[in-house]
Amino acid sequence: MKMIGRMAMLMAGASLLAYASAAQAGTVRVTIAQYSKGTGPYFEEAAKAFEAANPGTTIQIEVVPWDNLQQKLTTDISAGTNADLSIIGTRWLLDYVSNGIVAPLDSYMTPEIKGRFIDTFLSPSVLNGKTYGLPIAASARAMYYNKDVFAKAGITEPPKTWDDFKAAAAKIKAATPDVAPFGLQGKEIETDVYFYYGLWAMGGDIVKDGKSGLDAQAASDAAKMYKSFIDGGLTEPGVTSYAREDVQNLFKQGKVATVITAPFLSGQIKKEAPNLNYGVAPIPTGPSGKTSTYGVTDSIVLFQNSKVKDEAFKFLDFLFTTDQRTKFDKVEGFLPVNAKEAQDPLFANDPDLKVFASLLPNAHFAPVIPGWEEIAQITSNAIQKIYLGKADDIDATLKATAAQANDILNKK
Repeated sequence: MKMIGRMAMLMAGASLLAYASAAQAGTVRVTIAQYSKGTGPYFEEAAKAFEAANPGTTIQIEVVPWDNLQQKLTTDISAGTNADLSIIGTRWLLDYVSNGIVAPLDSYMTPEIKGRFIDTFLSPSVLNGKTYGLPIAASARAMYYNKDVFAKAGITEPPKTWDDFKAAAAKIKAATPDVAPFGLQGKEIETDVYFYYGLWAMGGDIVKDGKSGLDAQAASDAAKMYKSFIDGGLTEPGVTSYAREDVQNLFKQGKVATVITAPFLSGQIKKEAPNLNYGVAPIPTGPSGKTSTYGVTDSIVLFQNSKVKDEAFKFLDFLFTTDQRTKFDKVEGFLPVNAKEAQDPLFANDPDLKVFASLLPNAHFAPVIPGWEEIAQITSNAIQKIYLGKADDIDATLKATAAQANDILNKK
C-alpha cells in the first residue's frame, strides 16, 4: 500500500519529532483496531479498570476498522495528531522504525514484564536488538472442515497432502454438488497469504536471500494447483469476489466444505452456527511433507512523539497482565501470547486451539522488510489475475511479479 511513501510526501521532509503530541498531561490516547464487536467494549472496560487503579490518568480509546487503520495512521502521523499508543500490523513495524515513528520500549521492559511473553510472538517486534512493540494479537492458520460433508463423501479423515485434498474435493463435489469443496479466498487482505499456503507446501519462500521467490518452480506449482481447483469446479464460483470474512461466512452457512483461516472462526461458529459439525486440521502438505502455517502478530506501539510515555507504558503493562490478556483472547479468539495465560483451561484443553498451537514451531511470518505491503499487494494482484484466467502464461506472470518485487527490494 506504499504507506511510508505516502507518509513521506505528507510529511514533506519535516521531522516527526517536531510535532507536539495532541494528548494532555495525564491523558493517554489509544488507537485500537477493531477485530470484532467485542473489541471496543473490552478496551473501554480495561480503560475504566486502569483509571480506577490510577487516579489522575485518563485513557481515551478510539476504535478504527481494520480496513481504515493504515490510512488513518498515515494521515494522523503526518499531521502530528496521532495517539500515544496504537495497534499496527507487525509487518508495518520496520517502516515505522526506519522513519523514527515509534519508540523502543526496552527502558520499560523489566525482566518480569519480558518474561510474561511467549517468545514466538514477541520476537517479531524486536528489531536490531530493541523491542518496538508488544504482541496485542496472535494467530496462526489451519484448515477447518465440515465433518458431515466429509462423511457424505466417504472421507474418514482430513487430507494430509494437497494431492489428497484434491482427490477428496472431487469426492465432495460428486456427493454434495450444492457444497463447494474448497473455500478459496481471492479478495482483499491476505489474498496473497492464501497463495503462500501452497507455496510453502511446495518448498518455496516468499523472499529468500533478499530476492523474491515468486519466479521459483514452487510458486509455479502452487499457482497451477490453485488454478486447477478453480477450473475443476472445486471452489466457490468467482473466488476473486470473496474476502476472508466472506469465505468464512460460506463455511458457517455450510456452503463450502473447507476453509483455511484463523482460530477466531471457532468462536464465531460456536455463537453463529452452533449446530455445524466441524473439525480443525493442519494445512495440507506438499512434496516436502512438512506442515506449515502462517503466524500472525499485531503489535501495539508507543509513538515517539508521545508526551505521556510513562503513563502510556503503564497502561500497556496493565493490558499484558495475565488476567487482562485472558479476557481479551476469550473475547477475540486469539492464541495466548502470555505463558501463564496459555495454562488457562480454555486454551490448554481446547481441541481447536491445540491444533493451531501445534503448528507454531513451523510457522512462517510475513518478512520484516521495507516495502513489504507493496510487495504483498502486487502479489495479490498477480494471483487474482491467475485466478480470473487472465494470465495467458502463469509462469510469465509470476516472473514479471518477481521482477517487480525485486525492484522494490533493491530500492530499500
